[in-house]
Amino acid sequence: MCSRCHKRIAVLFITKIEGGETKNEGLCLKCAKELGLKPVDDILSKIGITEEDVDKFEHDMEGFLKSGMSLDGTNAGDEDEDAGAPPIDIPRLIRDGGFPIPRRQQPNPDEKDHQKKDSGKKSGQKRKYLDVYTKNLTADAAAGKLDRIVGREREIERVIQILCRRQKNNPCLIGEPGVGKTAIAEALAERIAEGNVPYKLKDREVHLVDLTALVAGTQFRGQFESRVLGLLNEVKEAGNIILVIDEVHNIVGAGDAEGSMNAANILKPSLSRGEIQVIGATTLNEYRLYIEKDSALERRFQPVMVNEPSIAESINILRGIKHYYEEYHGIKLPDHILERAVTLSERYITDRYLPDKAIDLIDEAASHLALSTPCINKRLITLDAIKRIDEEYSTLESAEPPKLEEDIEWRYARLAELKSERLRLTGELERLDVECSNIELTVADLAEVIEIWTGIPASNIKENEFERLENLEERLKQRIVGQDKAVSAVARAIRRSRAGVSYKRKPVSFIFAGPTGVGKTELVKTLAADLFDSPETLIRLDMSEFMEKHSVSRIIGSPPGYVGYDEAGQLTEKIRRRPYSVVLFDEIEKAHPDVLNILLQILDDGEITDSHGKKVDFANTVIVMTTNAGSNYSMNAAGFAVNPESSSESKIDKALKEFLRPEFLNRVDEIVTFRPLDENDFVAIARIMMNDLATALKEHDIKLTYTESVLALIAKKSFSTKYGARNMRRYIQTEIEDAIASGIISAKGKRVTNVYVGTSADGESVSVICSGGNV
Repeated sequence: MCSRCHKRIAVLFITKIEGGETKNEGLCLKCAKELGLKPVDDILSKIGITEEDVDKFEHDMEGFLKSGMSLDGTNAGDEDEDAGAPPIDIPRLIRDGGFPIPRRQQPNPDEKDHQKKDSGKKSGQKRKYLDVYTKNLTADAAAGKLDRIVGREREIERVIQILCRRQKNNPCLIGEPGVGKTAIAEALAERIAEGNVPYKLKDREVHLVDLTALVAGTQFRGQFESRVLGLLNEVKEAGNIILVIDEVHNIVGAGDAEGSMNAANILKPSLSRGEIQVIGATTLNEYRLYIEKDSALERRFQPVMVNEPSIAESINILRGIKHYYEEYHGIKLPDHILERAVTLSERYITDRYLPDKAIDLIDEAASHLALSTPCINKRLITLDAIKRIDEEYSTLESAEPPKLEEDIEWRYARLAELKSERLRLTGELERLDVECSNIELTVADLAEVIEIWTGIPASNIKENEFERLENLEERLKQRIVGQDKAVSAVARAIRRSRAGVSYKRKPVSFIFAGPTGVGKTELVKTLAADLFDSPETLIRLDMSEFMEKHSVSRIIGSPPGYVGYDEAGQLTEKIRRRPYSVVLFDEIEKAHPDVLNILLQILDDGEITDSHGKKVDFANTVIVMTTNAGSNYSMNAAGFAVNPESSSESKIDKALKEFLRPEFLNRVDEIVTFRPLDENDFVAIARIMMNDLATALKEHDIKLTYTESVLALIAKKSFSTKYGARNMRRYIQTEIEDAIASGIISAKGKRVTNVYVGTSADGESVSVICSGGNV
């Protein structure tokens, strides 16, 4: 303790020699100041400590002692202290003279009487908790550190309206990841910084809470609660703070431990009394799982739905922020590229949401282009060199003039050298600016990034959709044999829908009817691969698994209270993940009538609501239903009726009306009838299958050759009016593929590089010859 006042802590020690005796005295800062010790006055004035600061130091030291804080800054108790503050060593501060003073702490409400009345009003005073655990978005907006927010006017106005309420004035932004929930909070901060808000929100500060920092390091009981209460007290004392809690569902259980309260329970009283205002942001799933289950917490928030923006809105958003990416990457982003980025990301990146996925696509494609363009990299290097020259020039120019003549000469020589180098670099920069000014992002750059993300070939992505639709029929006929009428009907309906001629947003729908093995399922697979560039876009549902009434829940999900409610429906979840898909309902006649009612809604409205209340859009899908109804008659009548095809179609229509209601049939775009295959069709199908086998062997560096007689033999051996072309695949597997596999395995010490497939001498069997060289 101080040897003079015996009240405060001694921080300055003096050694006196009187009468041959050595005496040690310890003085507190205040007593040392009152005694007018010159070394002390010099040190304090050098650091910038006033008498008021001395009083503040003494009060802080008393607080440290009361809370169990030792002089070296170690925590002797369990009370949480500011983890970001360095240990305070007052004696070392005085001894070293010039050590920075420790960060001031916000006084507790109970200790205000010990402070001077105006001490808390100083603009330079920091807040202990707000400065460490939150980020001031309003200050960042005023400093121009936030990107400009485009759109979302309706949601922003709704948030402002809720914030201006008298009670329950805490909005909760609910939406899927990447739709712009946090951006709405930043837009509010920008409006406040600009003064473009109602009077009730004037001079408010928007602070983003860092929940991770708030929880980090709270290993002892009471530490987390101390931080949260300290933060709330500072917010209440300020009176103009709006807290933004991103991923607000994390407050449920945050800091939870045995015998302690979590953050949600600590916030509830302050929220209910209106002492603090909070803007929450979370996804729909987390809101349902965490917030809705806690009714006391739910009623304190007002939900604001933030839906995924439309394609047109996303394009406007990209146009508003494109200059940030043009300046950062040093390339041009034309408007038509922004439009393609939105449409391509919507079609091919199905597990994310607009505008986030379109922005990411533009960002990565621009980064890829910038890295592969040498002049852009040179321009960045030149800009950095100019910046370093300017810094060095400014430092030399503002420095005190040197006294030695040699130093003076060196200084002027260096300044002249820097000025000359800057002129050279400026000329180089102007040349690079001209060279880089014509570099623009292209569709090819976008396609390459999408290929990296999804694996879809870039060549398919780059092709214009209308150009592909124009040749759709020819590409389908390359795989589908003998069904030209069916292929033409499908191609016409697809073009009609994609061209926007249809008056209503509904999926393209077909019923494929005909005997087995004539190409119904093969046409569906080919259509999925051609339209959407991937066989994974085919969603196949076997209707024999949906014969019971309760099987409706497998499509849209189980209702509340039933087992599996938390799980999504098989169809709705797949369409939500891949909105551009072909949906195949195989053997539709076996489905329960209630399942057909669900399909009726999809065909009519183009959307369906699942068991969780989410709407699933089917507008971009192709619905195909297959059936064998009436096929027995068509096979028996072929070749005997006056017009077999028309007679077959009429019988199939009659069979469909027996199990499908008229309103269901009227909503289907095309009822496509597949005719039985003849021998010429079998030869063409055999050629396609042999070419597929050749493609598979080519991947193993094996060349396959075959004769025309082989195709005729395959068609002859596998021809069947009852099973169609299904027997052909089995015949090729047993007679040709098995022989090739045996030849490859039995080629001891040799590597098979050629396979020849012909016919035997009598023309009744297949002959397979494998040849090659040494391994």
